[in-house]
Amino acid sequence: MFARTYSGVIVGVDAHLVEVEADTSLGLPHFNVVGLPDASVQEARERVRSAIKNSGFDFPYNKRLTVNLAPADIRKEGSFFDLSIAVGLLAATDQINTKNLGDFVIVGELALEGTVREVSGILPIALMARREGKKLIIPKQNAEEVSFVDGVLAYPVSNLAEAVAFLNGDTDIPPVLFREMPKGDEVSYEVDFSDVKGQEHAKRALEVAAAGGHNVILIGPPGSGKTMLAKRLPTILPPLDLEEALETTKVYSVAGMLSHNTPIILQRPFRSPHHTISTAGLAGGGTVPRPGEISLAHNGVLFLDEFPEFRRDSLEVLRQPLEEGYVSISRAKLTISYPARFTLVAAMNPCPCGYFGDATKACTCTPAQIQKYLAKISGPLLDRIDIHIEVPRLPQEKLLQEVQGESSEKIRERVMRAREIQGRRFKGTNIFFNAHMNSRQIREFCPLSAEVKDILRSAISKLDLSARAYDRIIKVARTIADLEGSENIEVHHIAEAIQYRALDRKFW
Repeated sequence: MFARTYSGVIVGVDAHLVEVEADTSLGLPHFNVVGLPDASVQEARERVRSAIKNSGFDFPYNKRLTVNLAPADIRKEGSFFDLSIAVGLLAATDQINTKNLGDFVIVGELALEGTVREVSGILPIALMARREGKKLIIPKQNAEEVSFVDGVLAYPVSNLAEAVAFLNGDTDIPPVLFREMPKGDEVSYEVDFSDVKGQEHAKRALEVAAAGGHNVILIGPPGSGKTMLAKRLPTILPPLDLEEALETTKVYSVAGMLSHNTPIILQRPFRSPHHTISTAGLAGGGTVPRPGEISLAHNGVLFLDEFPEFRRDSLEVLRQPLEEGYVSISRAKLTISYPARFTLVAAMNPCPCGYFGDATKACTCTPAQIQKYLAKISGPLLDRIDIHIEVPRLPQEKLLQEVQGESSEKIRERVMRAREIQGRRFKGTNIFFNAHMNSRQIREFCPLSAEVKDILRSAISKLDLSARAYDRIIKVARTIADLEGSENIEVHHIAEAIQYRALDRKFW
């Protein structure tokens, strides 16, 4: 006897439909799973055998059992297939009605007594089922995560017996109800820009960065507030829309980092890995590839403190995602891409001791030591960071003052207005922010007057800027003009943008 069910496999952060073909035939008793399964899928044989027996069904011990997972050229990993294999075998032995079996994508891990356990990556599976026009049978624990996907019928089950009764029409299971995503004003942050005293210049730079999607590097002595400022950048970014939230949640779902309390990511991610992180931990990968920190920061902020202390090879993997918005992990038989469009905020001291240029504490570093320290960051990587801003240590009177700064809510309103302007400007293109403009779009959307060109020409000559830095200055100036609602880039816009090249101006 033969039966076919459907399941799914995760490749990167996307799911692909898998046909689970179950065949029972005469011959020496044997249970074999083929179709490029990994060790966890091979182990499904023991879980399925025990779950079927302990759920009160007949397992065909005296027959030759073959399960094929197609297409056979995609490696099958994880415990997604347990429930689908069990249902297929029961259908092949006439214990399940096969009439509507092809309408469902079935996923879930089986315990030995027949309980259906939750799996990671259910959100991409749900999106795939919607794309394929199929219904879902899923573990009950995954119901909350699926509830945010509109247009797909998902039926949660607690155990194998319940799944069989549902497929046979002996019981009715209500589908998971679709939930509207909370509005942006319902999402609250624990931190706010009003907590930051002083540092108006740095706060303005972060506002520009948020408005145009620009990357930032903060340079200042220890204790000047670099980390405090970086942690508050997500609070002035526009709220996630449904598409962004689903994209971000897919990454966390595949990584197995969603909890029952957070079935969908509603806040912009803020990731802050330690400088000892490995290249695989930052970019993703491993024996079983998983998203790294730069993908977990997708649609949010990646904060790299002590920037020069990161391994050189780890930093260099940032170059592709900063330019293209994704990171590729290559293996012998496949290449996996993870989304990685984030705002990079790097922080560093101006020198090894941290006090070069400090007004109150003398620097103990030699010029050679400073140059060696700064040289840890490659020129091509530095060129991909639009805004370099100094964050000096605050004087005592500023620290002791009671006056609160401007709130994140007010700054966010200006940022959202600037992004609306960019949305209209780039309508019909595949970019959304000024930071993503290419050379042709810079020429189209950033016309410069003769006076502005003179100032820019002078800055290039004095600072010995690269062609990429030249483009970055124009993009930042375009964002500053958008924050003011100005149609053209004026002299003061380009002058402010030039000021945001601190490393060019002071150290190189």
